[in-house]
Amino acid sequence: MGDPTSSAPRDADVVGPELRRALLSGFSLALGGANVIMQLSRLAVGHGVAESTVESGSLHRHPLKRTRTTLSYIMIALFGSDHERDVMRREVNRQHRPVHSSPGGHVVYDAFDPQLQLWVAACMYRGVEDAARILYASRAEAILDEFYPHSARFATTLQVPPERWPRDRAAFELYWRDALTEVAMDDVTRRFLLGIASLDFLPMGLGHVFGPIHRFVTTGFLADRFREELGLTWGPRRERIFRSLCALEVRLNRIAPTLIREFPWNMYLWEVRRRIRLGRPIV
Repeated sequence: MGDPTSSAPRDADVVGPELRRALLSGFSLALGGANVIMQLSRLAVGHGVAESTVESGSLHRHPLKRTRTTLSYIMIALFGSDHERDVMRREVNRQHRPVHSSPGGHVVYDAFDPQLQLWVAACMYRGVEDAARILYASRAEAILDEFYPHSARFATTLQVPPERWPRDRAAFELYWRDALTEVAMDDVTRRFLLGIASLDFLPMGLGHVFGPIHRFVTTGFLADRFREELGLTWGPRRERIFRSLCALEVRLNRIAPTLIREFPWNMYLWEVRRRIRLGRPIV
């Protein structure tokens, strides 16, 4: 497969190799369930996904494809050229176009709403923060300071104008504090999100096998604000077990060879670039 970034066109603000090494870890996938729940924890976003009629992007109908799309988006946003991000933006727009509430609907939403897209992008960045603080501890703040200027791509690869992205990490914290007041769930979104935590969308009963540990890990990565909305309980004993699991992952992350440590991120970046070159759909 080789290095999936080596032959890519370079932009002035490209993520360099040292920062790439700090950012890419298979461990961060463990945060995926929690991060998706965060993104969908506003009523408008949650209803938009739960009620979407876009069959090809349905998590329950196409769980592997939906996972591929999400991880490919993150990789192209961070490591893609201008052309690759333009392709990704057009493909996402095509999927988002029919996602809007019906007239008179209980919850009003539109997938092209830049305010909602900003929230989704902010959750992606928050996931990077969470992973960095667990994996790199004392180095995390320096890594995040270096990364933050690149993080606007999470938003601008959608429909968010660059000026809407908080200008620095201090401004982001102010935005995040205010945005948390908009977090809310109802029966529709709570049931949908608990299903994500428990892997109910997996076929052949696999959710029953892997769901309990995934729900435990997902709950551990969620802040209290999100746990409360979901009705999930936590406590000191669970926190100790969760921290022990994280510590094991940190040790494995340190000794793993690069190709293994970066899997499956490296695979998805290689694969989405191949699709772009061949003109195939990428979402």
